[in-house]
Amino acid sequence: VQLVESGGGSVQAGGSLRLSCAVSGDFKSITRMGWFRQAPGQERKEVARIYTESGGEWYAETVKGRFTISQDNAKNMVYLQMNSLSPEETGMYYCAADPRPYAGAWMYWGRGTQVTVS
Repeated sequence: VQLVESGGGSVQAGGSLRLSCAVSGDFKSITRMGWFRQAPGQERKEVARIYTESGGEWYAETVKGRFTISQDNAKNMVYLQMNSLSPEETGMYYCAADPRPYAGAWMYWGRGTQVTVS
């Protein structure tokens, strides 16, 4: 399974971005997809997750109501719509995937896409 993120860029505070994650390989084996943010000098943190079969979603408290994760199984794509962005949300955003629904670690990672909020 390979993941390729896109859609990052520079945006002003209060603006929006939509990140995309293209999944190639055995997409049907994947049970959960996630988006993570890593700010400079900080650890990588999960911001949103979707369970591919049920469509169930999870969000970090700080993004609830502003971020929306979605999937398009026909296109093997996962998206993260981010609204009302703040400068503190600047960082590299990574897409992750795993065939195990409840494992702690994530098996597959993309290379990330940079988001800069000023």
